[in-house]
Amino acid sequence: MNNEHKQRWLALGLLVVVIGLFVAVVLVPLITTGWAYHDEKNDLLFRLQRQQKIAARRDVVSQALDAAKQQFQDQAYFSNRDTEALASADLQNIVKTAVTDAGGQLTSTQGLPGKTDNNFTRVAVRVRLTANIETLRTILLTISNSVPVLIIDQIDITPLRGTRNRPNNKVEPSAQLNVSFQVVSFMRGVKS
Repeated sequence: MNNEHKQRWLALGLLVVVIGLFVAVVLVPLITTGWAYHDEKNDLLFRLQRQQKIAARRDVVSQALDAAKQQFQDQAYFSNRDTEALASADLQNIVKTAVTDAGGQLTSTQGLPGKTDNNFTRVAVRVRLTANIETLRTILLTISNSVPVLIIDQIDITPLRGTRNRPNNKVEPSAQLNVSFQVVSFMRGVKS
């Protein structure tokens, strides 16, 4: 009886081991794969919904982008002239007005050859003038705040030589400055 009893317990133990192996080899991987597929499906559904929301906003974003481009065009950051020569003449006129309104003395303006890069043309004017420090500040402020956007480049400021006083033969300093700089503006695509 003892032998039969051991065989029954051994058979029961083998049955538990076989069932355990079946669960470990077949059911556990099947269930974990099902969970992984379920998680992946949920992730893909979330991404799909997000992409659908983005696609639904496409028209709104496109209209906002067009409005921003139009607003940028309306702000006139660039010269709206058709040729480089006309843009240079406008630039010289802006500089002349700024200098004379501030009380400076314009010595010369000279248009410089333009450079085209990435469908933009750089229009530059070399300016020479005489002014005191306050007048120069006003001129530079007026130029830098004007529309279209103007950039002041390569500025060179030197004091004018003072006059000699006859009675004591000393040079009296002058408050005047000799100023040379370039004013640069940009225009879109030149029509030659």
